[in-house]
Amino acid sequence: MSSTFRIPPLAELRRRRSAKWQTFPHDVLPLPVAEMDFPLAGPVAAALHQAIRHSDTGYAAPTADLAKAVAGYAHRTWHWPIDPEGVHTVADVGIGIVETLRRIVAPGDSVVISPPVYEPFSWWVQEVGARVVEAPLTEAPLADGTVRGPRLDLDALERAFAGGARAYLLCSPHNPLGLVHPREDLVALAELADKYGVFVLADEIHAPLVLPGADFVPFLSVSDEARRWGFAFLSASKGWNLAGLKAATIITADPAPQRYVDRMSPHSLYRTGHLGVIATVAAFNNGDPWLAEVLDVLDRNRALLAELLDKHLPAAHYTPPQASFLAWIDFRDLGWGDDPAARILDTAKVALNSGHRYGFSGFARLNFGCAPQTLTEAITRIAGSC
Repeated sequence: MSSTFRIPPLAELRRRRSAKWQTFPHDVLPLPVAEMDFPLAGPVAAALHQAIRHSDTGYAAPTADLAKAVAGYAHRTWHWPIDPEGVHTVADVGIGIVETLRRIVAPGDSVVISPPVYEPFSWWVQEVGARVVEAPLTEAPLADGTVRGPRLDLDALERAFAGGARAYLLCSPHNPLGLVHPREDLVALAELADKYGVFVLADEIHAPLVLPGADFVPFLSVSDEARRWGFAFLSASKGWNLAGLKAATIITADPAPQRYVDRMSPHSLYRTGHLGVIATVAAFNNGDPWLAEVLDVLDRNRALLAELLDKHLPAAHYTPPQASFLAWIDFRDLGWGDDPAARILDTAKVALNSGHRYGFSGFARLNFGCAPQTLTEAITRIAGSC
């Protein structure tokens, strides 16, 4: 980490007015909400300051700048060629997924998810009147007998698809595990989608945060089948900490899914934050050096968390994630019940996400996108409350 990358101290962070810092009393260390404690990237801050100086706070304009920035970043980072004509602006990934679902499913249709997975996936399916079908991740051995750890359960997905599912919500990288799906699994998923006529909506919001040792593969890049049945949803909101500014994209690479996006209201652009578009363009065009520093911090923090748990809470089980700043921790051997996060908040004054909301009791999700000192204090507090 360079000397110019300064993580604000807790006293300064507590002056922020976002949900992470306003939900809990000041004696609680808040590590649930998926936003990082880091300063804005310099190019993003400069672009926003310039807009404010010019009182440029109106509606988002129909500009090609965002699509070109997304395409440039994807090609530079993942060697993924995106046609800017296939990039559609929406307010955030959640809204993009919901509005896409509205156009491809009817009330009562089945939509598949793979727990443990980001809690709003279920909400979004129910919001459009569809039915949630679960195909949980698996740790079953591969055909050659090897165990690769959690991964997509392709057999369970095929059963769900064959049962009449209309769509599948793919979390890639997979929140809360930080799992980066290998190309072969994505290729197999696309083949199943093509066989059964199932749309795949790939939430790739954490893709810019893939950590050393893993390689992210965009779903739409893997095959013609993926492009024929897939939608990708990409934003700078997680990588550059811009969630409150409201700008994201839906990406298509084939006329078949594109026709559903074309049916969206033309007013969807004006529901996007103008400052969000400005910040996102700056992030994707000029934010690589800052992001590299963030990834270095996160890489060291995921290792630090393993060391802290091994020293202070050896009965808690944790596999360092391949992506993002979220840790999925198994507290079941400590006997802290179905919702250890509730106990930890009460006794240690550390706020985590409850695992049962992601589909698995006895687990909790911890945000390590913070200063090492904050992470150390959190784990020592939790251990001290045993």
